[in-house]
Amino acid sequence: MVVLLGPSGCGKTTALRILAGLDHADAGEVRVGGEDISRVPANKRDMGMVFQAYSLFPHMTVRDNVAFGLRLRGQDSAKRLARSREMLELVGLTQFEDRYAHQLSGGQQQRVALARALAVEPAVLLLDEPLSALDAKVRVQLRDEIRRVQVDVGTTTLFVTHDQEEALAVADRVGVMNAGRLDQIAPPTELYARPATRFVAEFVGLSNKLRAEVADGAASVLGHRVALLDGSLAHGTGQALVRPESVDVTAASEADANARVVSVAFLGPFSRVQSRLDDGQVVVAQLPSSAAVHLAQDQAVRVDVRADSVLVVSD
Repeated sequence: MVVLLGPSGCGKTTALRILAGLDHADAGEVRVGGEDISRVPANKRDMGMVFQAYSLFPHMTVRDNVAFGLRLRGQDSAKRLARSREMLELVGLTQFEDRYAHQLSGGQQQRVALARALAVEPAVLLLDEPLSALDAKVRVQLRDEIRRVQVDVGTTTLFVTHDQEEALAVADRVGVMNAGRLDQIAPPTELYARPATRFVAEFVGLSNKLRAEVADGAASVLGHRVALLDGSLAHGTGQALVRPESVDVTAASEADANARVVSVAFLGPFSRVQSRLDDGQVVVAQLPSSAAVHLAQDQAVRVDVRADSVLVVSD
């Protein structure tokens, strides 16, 4: 599964629609399995698509919705029935086959849409922000369900989303789009730990931005020597991007402290601690709540960063 991730207006849905044959590219080719399908009409491209809006037929039962593509392809009723029931079992909706769309929850309707897209055994499955219309809890459940189904079926899948957590959770590879261009495509762990551009570093995950002193091709951040993302940065002042989970905050004496706690927000297993450094910069840390419980507002603390997790870019 490849996920296209990017902000609104970056071109990810347009790219998906070009692949589906719903829009036409000004230049370039669309290839599937090495074959150029740029001039193949949408209904001949052997692709299944799931939209943000479920787009179920309200006058059809769940079973008939799933079998719709098979009927268009001329399959006999016995094969349609068997395949639709197989797909409904895959998405956990066997008991709802005689219901209509209005009798289902949003999550159930999207499962039906997924089953319908997979029923025709497409070469490629396209998912256009399929979870964005659902509430948070259902979104997480269905996200995991889509990944399970995709792994079980093995269909090549392109998933479009603006939700970073969603992208990192389901993808084999994530492509980050910026103003119509693909800035980086990589496995989620590599994308998060080693972003190729400043845009990727700032867009994927939360980052603190701290001043960095650069000299002789190296940078110093809070006393640590760290890597440079921008190779053209030789000396002067840069900007260090530091993930909250790569920041350590510990209680310290006034003599050893370099910051004071501004706030502590309890978030369940983790707490978000905001501190102000002696030079006025504000740093956010994500700590285990068991460690943050000993910190209080205005407390003197020592803020440190893990040097191997800091990226420095031009200011």
